[in-house]
Amino acid sequence: MSIPDSEFHSLANASDLEEGKGRPVELNHHRIALIRHDGKVYAIEDRCPHADASLAFGPVENGCIACPWHFAEFRLETGEVLSGPATCGIRTYAVRESKGQIEINLDHNADGSLHKTEG
Repeated sequence: MSIPDSEFHSLANASDLEEGKGRPVELNHHRIALIRHDGKVYAIEDRCPHADASLAFGPVENGCIACPWHFAEFRLETGEVLSGPATCGIRTYAVRESKGQIEINLDHNADGSLHKTEG
């Protein structure tokens, strides 16, 4: 699925994102962690569902990020929870690097599918 350019929002300079480190940002009341891992940029929900910790400050390894408080682990690509104490996954966002900027789309997952609405 192709997402129109107009639906992406610039969040950070690409040069400010270090390999293996997360950076917390906020856009329209969404807490987002930007992470560069193995040269690829990921955008995930910056909130561990277990205790509300910022995932941006967790260790990144093997395509996963761990909560810095209780070490629940999540897959960067899909947001899937891999280990507790969290019992559910986290949201991912469509992200890209364009003209030296990191840009995300709030309505689409990392795989390009639309986020499901709660209700």
